[in-house]
Amino acid sequence: MVQFVWLDHWWRRHERFWVTFDGPDTRERLEGETVHWAAHPTNRNLPNLLRNLRLAWDVLRRERPDVLVSNGAGVAVPFFWVGRALGIPLVYIEVYDRIERPSLSARLVRRVVDRMVLQWPEQRAFFPEGVLLGPVR
Repeated sequence: MVQFVWLDHWWRRHERFWVTFDGPDTRERLEGETVHWAAHPTNRNLPNLLRNLRLAWDVLRRERPDVLVSNGAGVAVPFFWVGRALGIPLVYIEVYDRIERPSLSARLVRRVVDRMVLQWPEQRAFFPEGVLLGPVR
């Protein structure tokens, strides 16, 4: 979430909605935005994976985004799987702090994304197809 706050110079110019976990920090940062709250925890939690898969289906069919952008967390996985099924272009930004090993989310969406964005040259060892943009901040 914090990395997307740093990209506000870009996303504020576009129609958008958010899917994230409910919490005081996200409520404060996204006040006034369209937000869909995802079920958590997501790590190794099959019931919440199924809830988020249903949420992805409902939200993406209703919102019809031109592109889906994520920088991780378990909720990206069901949204990207459903997004691919609906033909939505997918851009995944590998998280800033994953230099020595790729995130589980990136590994699970890698085969469906249209663009894998990297923040460190070292991340190319895991995603040679990725586009290096440098740290998002």
